Amino acid sequence: MSFVSGLLRFRPRSRDLPCQVVVEMVTDYLEGALPAAERRRFEAHLAGCPHCTEYLAQMRETIRLAGRITPEDLTPQMRADFTDLYRHWRSES
Repeated sequence: MSFVSGLLRFRPRSRDLPCQVVVEMVTDYLEGALPAAERRRFEAHLAGCPHCTEYLAQMRETIRLAGRITPEDLTPQMRADFTDLYRHWRSES
């Protein structure tokens, strides 16, 4: 079973946040942008969900590693791909 399928199979108690919602909240959580009540619900979910706890740890590690990348680390093709991706994203906004 993959990590994502494990997340989708986990069924939290009805008053808890579903895993999919927790995954969608990770960025706001890491940026400290969740209101206090949502943060408590998020952390309560993590306390009982090893899948979401692992996902949060993976996101923290990704951010830590990505923070070390400099523009000089990117190949010209990577820069072009990122520029295209950004332009596509902006056109959909």
